[in-house]
Amino acid sequence: QVQLVESGGGLAQAGGSLRLSCTASGRNSSNYMMAWFRQAPGKEREFVATISRSGSTGYADSVKGRFTIANDNPKNTVYLQMSSLKPEDTAVYYCAHRISWTWWYYDQNRYDVWGQGTQVTVSS
Repeated sequence: QVQLVESGGGLAQAGGSLRLSCTASGRNSSNYMMAWFRQAPGKEREFVATISRSGSTGYADSVKGRFTIANDNPKNTVYLQMSSLKPEDTAVYYCAHRISWTWWYYDQNRYDVWGQGTQVTVSS
């Protein structure tokens, strides 16, 4: 059973940066796809970014050019580097996992394992 542990959330000022990490354990498959979603208060959870084991990536339009997702396969870790942060980036960020590629990577229902979430707060 895959388990995900997120870290790196916190408080940042608008225009600042934060890096989130998500480490997977218990994965038996060499293939995977991992993603970050976020949920702001009173809003639905939304897709942020995704990456496959081979390094293929996808981003939400709202974060393109500001956020970068990367993986470190030997460490079973995926990172989300967030730069030029905006107050509207404030949310709980969740890491998600599935064991195969999907073209519908923006759909949260395509992922079967989730982390506990980490809070990101951006002040203006």
